[in-house]
Amino acid sequence: MGHAVICGASIGGLFAAAALQRAGWTVDVYERSSVELKGRGAGIVTHPQLVDALAKVGADVDELGVKTHERAAFDTKGELIAVLPFEQVVTSWDRLHQMLRALVPDGCHHLGRTVTGFRQGDRPRAHFDDGTSAEGDLLIGADGFLSAIRAQMLPDVRSEYSGYVVWRALADEHLLSADTKTRIFPRFGFFLPTGRQIVGYPIAGEGNDLRPGHRRYNLVWYTSAERDALDDMLTDASGNQHKLTIPPPLIRDDVLGDMRVLAQQKLPAPFVEILAHCKHPFFTPIYDHL
Repeated sequence: MGHAVICGASIGGLFAAAALQRAGWTVDVYERSSVELKGRGAGIVTHPQLVDALAKVGADVDELGVKTHERAAFDTKGELIAVLPFEQVVTSWDRLHQMLRALVPDGCHHLGRTVTGFRQGDRPRAHFDDGTSAEGDLLIGADGFLSAIRAQMLPDVRSEYSGYVVWRALADEHLLSADTKTRIFPRFGFFLPTGRQIVGYPIAGEGNDLRPGHRRYNLVWYTSAERDALDDMLTDASGNQHKLTIPPPLIRDDVLGDMRVLAQQKLPAPFVEILAHCKHPFFTPIYDHL
């Protein structure tokens, strides 16, 4: 078998590494972050195909996440208006990353290595911003939304803002009111008014804690934002405007405050309550690759 150079150590890169190792390849995974990618609590919905893929690369799929038994729609007052029986396991980015990271040996996992491009040839070579490079029989670009590998391969592809952002937030189960824990928390929920959408569901607590009372509620709120408004939202407190997205810690307090005001005006009270108990909400602008 051969040797693979994988740029990016998020879920895609680690999945590729684990699958190739399973097939007899050796791998080296290079991640731009200088610290391990962990502690990210954003929720992820699982499907049979995902569980099957995890099992095939050797991951332990026991205690993957929280099992929900129905999908539910809520009205503007937060009242239940429709229910569809639907069993599904919902988990978190952090849990999937933890499972896959355990399959890649530390010696093959390299931090603080930002790929800047590659050289094609009989054996492709990845170039990094520190002046080093790595060669293999196969080069995989899993370096994310702003992929340097994709930019070199497909230079005409551009990103165009789609007109909406996604606010993501997590609330600890034990902080929620009894009514919200009974009516909202156990269900895979939807709120679908014109111009916005909420998807929410329970996930494990920190450290994959699945005990009732120790879990978290994952809230995903899609809402429109004009281009001028987005430019302001992408500007940090020092006046630096970030190009496509902004690191969560740099989101200004007044941007967070405006979001909470909008939530009070537009969202059902239980979802406003959930947002109120979220420590670090953040947003992601949505772009189309054209």
